[in-house]
Amino acid sequence: MDSRTLGSTNLTVSRLGMGGLFIISRFSGFDQAQQAVHRAVDLGVTYADTAPSYGNSELVLGRILDDIDTPLILSTKLGGGPHPFNPQSREALEQSVDMSLRLLGRDHIDIFFIHEPERPGQYDWWTDPENFDGPALELLQDLKKDGTISAIGIGGTTAYEMADLIRTGKFDVVLTALNYSLLWREAETEVLPAAIEQGMGIVVGSPLQQGSLARRCDDEIETARWLSPPRRDQYRVLYAFLDEIDMPVAECAIRFVISNPNIHTTLMGARSPEEVELNVASIEKGPLPQDILKRLDEIAAMVPFRPFCEPFVFPFNHPYKGPGHA
Repeated sequence: MDSRTLGSTNLTVSRLGMGGLFIISRFSGFDQAQQAVHRAVDLGVTYADTAPSYGNSELVLGRILDDIDTPLILSTKLGGGPHPFNPQSREALEQSVDMSLRLLGRDHIDIFFIHEPERPGQYDWWTDPENFDGPALELLQDLKKDGTISAIGIGGTTAYEMADLIRTGKFDVVLTALNYSLLWREAETEVLPAAIEQGMGIVVGSPLQQGSLARRCDDEIETARWLSPPRRDQYRVLYAFLDEIDMPVAECAIRFVISNPNIHTTLMGARSPEEVELNVASIEKGPLPQDILKRLDEIAAMVPFRPFCEPFVFPFNHPYKGPGHA
């Protein structure tokens, strides 16, 4: 599989990485998760991402990595544990790092992200909010100096607040999720330009929008009451175009992301070896032709921003929880 150097770091990652949110035994069972990760490594995946807030993902991934000899680039995040989690306490932050190292079975983590640093009320990371300084950043800077980590990252889902953090020049890698895909392009406005300007490594999470672009839902887009009329029309046009070019929606979505030369890697949420194989096959087909990208740009422009109260992750085949809920 094609690999890229992650921005200004010395880390080389495969174009497709393993997203740890779905490496969770309660989703797929340990055996299936193990098979999925092993199959990904066999097919050339060299990067895996996880976090304490992803259920038991760190524990499961750590157990799986015991059986893998291939060197992998590994990232995890501050935030989500141990409980209670106090982002203003150096001692609590050190406990969080130690917990991640222990669960993953590592004495070194390649990338440590500050998780969702742009969302007030999620974690109060900053003692100096104007300059984005606080004990979390200070700790990661110290860990980078002593070699415990190689790079400092920020990872989040909001498309605009993240840009201010990026422009500080204090971070090496950005993970932007749920805002750069076939139909959702908010990251193009500020996050991606700011990261490119800073020479950062760029990781895209959820290229399939956590299932919204994983498979076709022709019937549900016609019947779902929570779906806004503009988004409904956009899906109709997208599906008609996919019929025209005879391409599965998941393949188109993954190939769209890797068509951007500024994206270094994207994370798949595969739960089984079969899903891994499908995603890798999409990567191997390479970037989309320019005429297809042009048409996809036109379709994306039909709904340039999320309609008010749109669910953050579409509940296709799941109960609707209310406006704005994932």
